[in-house]
Amino acid sequence: MSFTKSVVLPVSPDEAFALVTEPERLRRWQTVTATVDLRAGGSYRWTVTPGHIAEGTYHEVEPGRRVVFGWGWDENPELPKDASTVTITIEPVAEGSQVTLVHEGLTEEQAAMHAEGWDHFFERLERLATTGDAGQDEWAWAPEGLTPLVAAEAALAAIQPVLRALTPEDQPKPTPCADFTAHQLAVHLLDSLVRLGGMAGASLTVPEQGSLEDKVSTLTGQAITAWRAVDLDGTVATPRGDAPAAFLASILPLELLLHGWDLAQASGQKLNVSDEVVTYIHHLTRDVIAQGRGRSFADEVTAGADSDAVERFAAYAGRAPIRA
Repeated sequence: MSFTKSVVLPVSPDEAFALVTEPERLRRWQTVTATVDLRAGGSYRWTVTPGHIAEGTYHEVEPGRRVVFGWGWDENPELPKDASTVTITIEPVAEGSQVTLVHEGLTEEQAAMHAEGWDHFFERLERLATTGDAGQDEWAWAPEGLTPLVAAEAALAAIQPVLRALTPEDQPKPTPCADFTAHQLAVHLLDSLVRLGGMAGASLTVPEQGSLEDKVSTLTGQAITAWRAVDLDGTVATPRGDAPAAFLASILPLELLLHGWDLAQASGQKLNVSDEVVTYIHHLTRDVIAQGRGRSFADEVTAGADSDAVERFAAYAGRAPIRA
């Protein structure tokens, strides 16, 4: 069976093509992370929502006009990589561009499930092209089956809007993380992601180009991919000796959530993250924070009576909000 979806976007065909192919654009409406090798024979790997990874191979690429790619899901034997085919065609119209998606090679049940997904994401695509902001994806808000790596993806999805909204004027501002300006904290977060990926055997490098959101999203995606190949029930070698893999993997969602909150506080933003995700990461990393007091974390502070879940988590990590 096949499914067809069409939408008219108030943008040029080239911009519409970018929205459906470029990682930075994809993250604004359809994915949390995206790796793309945009050429015939190249592959892609998208974390569509936390814990759900689509992957496949590009078959045809006509910039500004058409892209055809295989579609499947990681660790899904019923619809593995390249088991179905997606064709996206872009045509100029008076209002801008008509984007038509045809998804073929599905069973009746798969077609119904993917129709729901494409309807959801094409509504977000239309909202992004029309208003400039699709908003946070409710499907990424409180994912089921949380693990350290799924929680890292959920934390990344929550902090991405904060990272996108940062401006050069925010760089010298103080943060709740003592002795770090917003710029210094951003550099620290990038370095931490490189180190965390290295613990899982990956050789990561901070991208030279791109926004902070792009750099953090790219490195996080690479680090998570590396950690997915690690047995979290085992150990990982570190300069200080072997350490439990699960303990080290839990640092990834901790770094993202806590430093995302730090940067939101520095820039006067609100970090919107579900209580479910915060509570999971809080319990997951209590020992990490406790063992790091005096080095990476200060002593616990008392959270205000009106504090939300993420402020209570930050208080446990030794941070207090920056009050206006």
